[in-house]
Amino acid sequence: MRPRRKLRLIVALVAILAAGAWWARPYVASAAVLLDLAQPQSALRAWLPVRQLVVTTEDLRVPTRHGDVVARVYRPEGPPTPGVAVFPGIHAGGVDEPRLDALSRRVAAAGATVLSVPLPDLRAYRITPESTDVIEDVASWMSAQPLLATGGKIGLVGVSFSGGLAVVAAGRPALQGRLTGVLSIGGHADLPRVMRALGTGVSEVSPESPGTAFRPHDYGLALITRAALPYLVPSDQVAVLDTCVVAFLDASSRESTDYEGAVRDFAKVRSAAEALPEPARQVMGWVNDRDVAALGRAILPYVDRLGNAPALSPLRSPIPHVPVFLLHGEDDAVIPTSETTSLAAHLRSSGAPRVEWLITPLLTHADVRGTASAGDVWRLVRFWAHARQNLGVGAGR
Repeated sequence: MRPRRKLRLIVALVAILAAGAWWARPYVASAAVLLDLAQPQSALRAWLPVRQLVVTTEDLRVPTRHGDVVARVYRPEGPPTPGVAVFPGIHAGGVDEPRLDALSRRVAAAGATVLSVPLPDLRAYRITPESTDVIEDVASWMSAQPLLATGGKIGLVGVSFSGGLAVVAAGRPALQGRLTGVLSIGGHADLPRVMRALGTGVSEVSPESPGTAFRPHDYGLALITRAALPYLVPSDQVAVLDTCVVAFLDASSRESTDYEGAVRDFAKVRSAAEALPEPARQVMGWVNDRDVAALGRAILPYVDRLGNAPALSPLRSPIPHVPVFLLHGEDDAVIPTSETTSLAAHLRSSGAPRVEWLITPLLTHADVRGTASAGDVWRLVRFWAHARQNLGVGAGR
């Protein structure tokens, strides 16, 4: 082989390898983030050439129209990075909640400034229009902070019911020009429809569709039951019954991190329920027994009254004019997967600039699973890479 031809072949090979490395880099970085969340000690993660940046944290209070909210900033080492606000779902835990802390810290370690913001009403097991206002106000405040938002824009990430609320907030005029995009993980499209699915065990995309079987989680039904208490029992029983339902939800929130403590708390709730007057005692019995059929029949007549505010549902609100990414667990028992497919179709037909969605067996409701097929893993890595590139969510270095 002539030297000049040999040199051209070497240059071409180097160019191909460089192009391949450039193309693969965002997917490798995304795989590293997902492995760190699901299997941080795996041999594959040790092999990936993606390092985690050192992260520092700072607790602060963010002003909103409904009062200050507690938040935590996760800052990676080095120069300013893209900013992203993360809003968890319904859980009593604050910024120290282990899963929220792990997610926020790992995204920051990949190269993003993360503002972690548990919403006060969702921490109190209430889904309210005020929560959407808080998301809007927090995003507006963060985008105006030079140390938290490069270029005056941030990405929004909402988990569970915060996912749907974040999509609503992203469509509001105050956030126009302030967002890079929004990511909803296990979120909803229409809140009354989710409530009906929890109550009937059937998820519907439209009133005309026959719907598909849905196995509702008792936690989701307990949440809706709490909102419906004024319709279920006399007014003088609401407060005491509400205390018992909240105690049940607190215990449920602890199950994944302190199972034995949760079991003790459930026993206390059962004991307290014995002292309730009827019909509060019967309603609390359904909650304690996780009787989803009885709870479903009880709440079904009231779901439209409880969830019809436009601020609670993306299908009832103006669409965002930024990229929207929708991720949903295949076996979600709190919010049906049909909510994501329905929202994706609605956004596309309404002129949203970019909509990507994925239903994956690698998630349950809002938790990462560790095993799935190679195809499922690749689809999730690709989805995360696209979201990352648009939102600055864990840009990687």
